[in-house]
Amino acid sequence: MAIVITQVPFLATIYYSMQRWNLQRPGDQAFVGFENYGRVLSNGAFLESLLATVLVTGGAVLFSVLLGLGMAMLLDRRFIGQGIARTLLITPFLMMPAAAALIWKWSMLDSNVGMINWAFSLLGIPPIAWNTDLPIVTIIMVLTWQFSPFMMLIILAGLQSQPQDVLEAASVDGAGPVRSFLFMTLPHLRTYIELAVLLGTIMLLQVFDPIAIMTRGTGGTKTLPYLLYERAFVGLEVGEAAAYGVLTVILTIIVATVALRTLFKIFRTEGVR
Repeated sequence: MAIVITQVPFLATIYYSMQRWNLQRPGDQAFVGFENYGRVLSNGAFLESLLATVLVTGGAVLFSVLLGLGMAMLLDRRFIGQGIARTLLITPFLMMPAAAALIWKWSMLDSNVGMINWAFSLLGIPPIAWNTDLPIVTIIMVLTWQFSPFMMLIILAGLQSQPQDVLEAASVDGAGPVRSFLFMTLPHLRTYIELAVLLGTIMLLQVFDPIAIMTRGTGGTKTLPYLLYERAFVGLEVGEAAAYGVLTVILTIIVATVALRTLFKIFRTEGVR
């Protein structure tokens, strides 16, 4: 049953990707083989969207890991209100992507009433039209805010699994906090950071809502999922959109394979320890 549910739609997508099918000309449907794939790979839009996907995904993953690491280190200690702080920090990851995008578009980044531009005005900085002037920065900023809690949870699990007696021994031997972090904590967190990066990349490859709501694919933010939507529901090219979908799935499978192999490697290593 699981194979039927997951594979039949994909096989149907492959079938449609080999059809010439535009919804404005329903009677002109015909089998064209790999013609749609040739058109997709030669028109330049695929490579531009692939570059946008790499930039958006790479930037969001990088900043999410750094911010998640910082938050995890702050939470890896006892203080009053620790449970409340942890819950509040996790909240962005639990929000619906569409709701988060709308909040950022109007409440935070709007050039007239946005809170960030209001704060800038107090410092004498002119307002910035984030969605039009800095679209790719805007998308990366929103995705970083949304996915940092995910990175934080994985890294925090790594921090809490580190033996405290090793850190105490290093402190007795004269190692300060910075050297202990660089030479003991960071190597210990390597596998957890790799896992966070790979799983975060898989999820960010599929991001659609913030781009559709905030920038509509302008300014270098037209990623592969948005390009697929555009070809299917704006251009009404079902066959070409299906070809984009198949190529996107193949890329996702490649990343997922690397992620799963790394995950299994982590588990084997932890088992040996």
